[in-house]
Amino acid sequence: MMDDRTFLGLDLSTQQLKAAVCNDRLEIVYEEAVTFETDLPEFRTQGGALIDKVDSRNVKAPVLMWVKALDILMDRLTVAGVDFSKIASVSGTAQQHGSVYWQNGANETLRNLKPSEFLHSQLAHCFSLANSPIWMDASTTKQCKQLEDAVGGPTKLAEITGSRAYERFTGSQIAKIHQTKPDSYKVTERISLISSFLCSLFLGKVAPIDFSDGSGMNLMDIHTKKWDETLLNACAPNLAEKLGEPVPSYSNVGSISNYYVERYNFNPNCRVIAHTGDNPASLIGMKLNEGWVAVSLGTSDTLFLWLTEPKVVVDGHVLCNPVDENSYMALLCFKNGSLTRERIRNTCADGSWDIFNQLLESTPRGNFGNLGLYYDIQEIIPFLQGDYRYNKAGNVCKFTSLEVEVRACIEGQCLRNRAYAEDFGFQVDKNTKILATGGASQNKAILQVMADVFNAPVYVQEAANSAVFGSAYQAKHGLLYENSKTYSEITKTVPEPILACVPYKDAAEIYDPMVERYKNVIRELTKK
Repeated sequence: MMDDRTFLGLDLSTQQLKAAVCNDRLEIVYEEAVTFETDLPEFRTQGGALIDKVDSRNVKAPVLMWVKALDILMDRLTVAGVDFSKIASVSGTAQQHGSVYWQNGANETLRNLKPSEFLHSQLAHCFSLANSPIWMDASTTKQCKQLEDAVGGPTKLAEITGSRAYERFTGSQIAKIHQTKPDSYKVTERISLISSFLCSLFLGKVAPIDFSDGSGMNLMDIHTKKWDETLLNACAPNLAEKLGEPVPSYSNVGSISNYYVERYNFNPNCRVIAHTGDNPASLIGMKLNEGWVAVSLGTSDTLFLWLTEPKVVVDGHVLCNPVDENSYMALLCFKNGSLTRERIRNTCADGSWDIFNQLLESTPRGNFGNLGLYYDIQEIIPFLQGDYRYNKAGNVCKFTSLEVEVRACIEGQCLRNRAYAEDFGFQVDKNTKILATGGASQNKAILQVMADVFNAPVYVQEAANSAVFGSAYQAKHGLLYENSKTYSEITKTVPEPILACVPYKDAAEIYDPMVERYKNVIRELTKK
């Protein structure tokens, strides 16, 4: 019956909950999605988030919105004709760094879910915090300093955990909750990442945090794969028992909850594979090889590389590899991605990507010497917010035309990607290849700018949503891992990436100086 089996992957991203069902050749046979803002308007989110009107650094999302989205998604998969009895294993991914706080007694509720009722009605009182801090939150500067001081500074923290302290990372978020909402912390039975929270809904008990997503918390020693006691103690009391022991990202963590067997006719032998963060899942979905740089163009823009050895970096991240627990992945994440591009599209192109692309392509490469940096929300690196525009002579309040603004936005983002990749140690040369994924990877005009700025060919995959497909691939990988099936064997049926565009011959002449100019501008801005 192996040819008949399927694998379910899920992606709980910032704006949507998506599902992909793959057959045994890892071909997508079903896809469904729930969009939070439109499908669940009662939660009143903007792009899936609740942004504090008094202090925009405080950004959260309603936990029950995610639970209700799963109820809706499962119904949509049912209507689409998915035969749940054929699903051999389930895995998932979620936006990184967000945390969910299970109230005392929640584990017992998860174990005794009633198949006749929706999840969201049964879990309504299971959370000690109704709204979870998510990756867009930047309100924990004080707690970040406390974490760094506990181990001897940002470089030492990066050496232990793969990153210096970042406001969105889970360790500082937990510390803030303990300090500002001690009663809520006290009644918290377990703390999940959003990925392990999603896993828990399928497992019927609180699921373990995986190594890859766990390495984005500023709490785990990426060398030993254990929680660092000094950091735990710097955050909050009894934190180790609230977090549980982390596990490899491909771990087979148990059978699917009886809730799904009774309500949706899942096979009781269906296995639940550990869920991970969206960036590690993208690495899985892209089948990333050494020598490539991957660029995920989503709500946040992310660059990542496969590493055999961790490198200590202060501006960037090293995470545990989700495919090979003895390897690592390098990660550079920028908050201002697709939402910033959409803002410029809306103001300059009447909300039309066709008009946006026409404006982009009508402006010469190099943009007449104009340079634009756009940070709608507080950026991670560089630590800036606002719009910064420069012409050849210096900074300006606004550009002279819409097409200059459009190209400045896209060139600025691509220059940012290359500049920080180089600072990380990546060297652009004749062997460089770029693999683009995420929503904007379907926009060839944007990819052409990327090819020119990096002076390298850009490839894409047939499937743009690498995170959700990566979770489906991981479902099969985790199921077969104990049979000594390697990840490369399991994914050999997945098509190779397709060449999308190549750089113009004069790309290096135009953009090499612009990269240096970008770096100089950032140095000046971050001095202030």
